[in-house]
Amino acid sequence: MKKSNIVLIGMPGVGKSTVGVVLAKVLGYQFIDADLVIQEKEKKLLCEIIAEVGAEGFIEVENRINSEIMAEHAIIATGGSVVYGTEAMAHLKEIGTVIYLKLPYDTLEKRLNDIRGRGVVLKEGQTLRGLYEERVSLYEKYADIIVDENQLNVEETIDKILELKDRF
Repeated sequence: MKKSNIVLIGMPGVGKSTVGVVLAKVLGYQFIDADLVIQEKEKKLLCEIIAEVGAEGFIEVENRINSEIMAEHAIIATGGSVVYGTEAMAHLKEIGTVIYLKLPYDTLEKRLNDIRGRGVVLKEGQTLRGLYEERVSLYEKYADIIVDENQLNVEETIDKILELKDRF
């Protein structure tokens, strides 16, 4: 299968869903929000799944469901914790070009008020900064392309992705 999909990864709050929806319209692709796929398949909200099975259990559920996503000509916005799932990331890299939407920590901190209410996977006692530092290297490891969104609005981020699109 040719890589006809674009997979967006990055921290919560970087705009994966917002950018993804607009990018899908511009390219005439379908838009898939992986978090919504998980909620639909599990018939529960992300925060309910995390409350029931804990952070590790949620990552297993997320890994399993993301490993099964089949799509062509789609923009797939993933949850921020997708990079913990080795099988999911191998599958997503196989079916799409992985783009890491990168923001500096300070910008993210301003955007994320209610981190737990968003269904963000935090280990016991973990801070947002700790989470950020833990994930950045994973995002960079899996990314085919890194888009630094610092000082960019949604339209500028999309323009940058479209410029880089010729690479894949």
